[in-house]
Amino acid sequence: MTELKTDVGLNTNPVFDDFTDIKWSSVRSAREVKSKERYDGKSEVSASRKERHFVSLMDEKKYVVGTFQRIQKRKIAKLAVTAPTTVVSRRMRSKAKKVFLDAINGGGLPMMNELILQMAAKGIRYVLTLCADESRHPVAFYCTAGKDRTGVITAIILAACGVSDEKIIEDYAISANVYKEMGDHKAMVGALKQRDLNPDVFLGAPAGVMAETLATIRESYGSVEGYCDFIGFDEADRERLKRAIMKT
Repeated sequence: MTELKTDVGLNTNPVFDDFTDIKWSSVRSAREVKSKERYDGKSEVSASRKERHFVSLMDEKKYVVGTFQRIQKRKIAKLAVTAPTTVVSRRMRSKAKKVFLDAINGGGLPMMNELILQMAAKGIRYVLTLCADESRHPVAFYCTAGKDRTGVITAIILAACGVSDEKIIEDYAISANVYKEMGDHKAMVGALKQRDLNPDVFLGAPAGVMAETLATIRESYGSVEGYCDFIGFDEADRERLKRAIMKT
């Protein structure tokens, strides 16, 4: 049994007491949290061993860097011209923050998914490698919201298994109204508003978002297979993934 959590917050829920926790990052590779044993994601494991992997796909730093790369150059130049030469004023910081927030809220979920594909390539390969290993099945993977990082990974896996765009989009859109049905909806809205993010933009899972994400993959990488090649998950890896998923 393998649990994949695509953020790095450790969960102390007693249901995981008999799981071996493994934390992965692109900088430190993978290690067991307690023993710090190195782990490459490819080793055979006992069928009875339960593992929980914490994989950092997207964090605030990556989001800021990726967003910065997409802000129009003239806006950056305007900020630089209006900035004091020696001291960054509170007003300047406020202007800079507004530029970022406007870009983030304006880009919404399609831009977030594009950033995940670009900035989290190594982490995505790690997750796919684990999912392709039959000895680790059954596998469950999830993230905080259960639709963004999870949605991107799921779309790649389904596409690699030959599922049509229509079915992938339909599957993603099932999550569209989840937060309206959850008891912590207000808490999630509050958390987003604390960061000045628009809950109406980020809490949904509109079909159009996944359609745009799949279109972006093809525009940028030629195909889902092309993206997999880009991240180092080659044709042989994809065949293993397909066998593992279809068999399960």
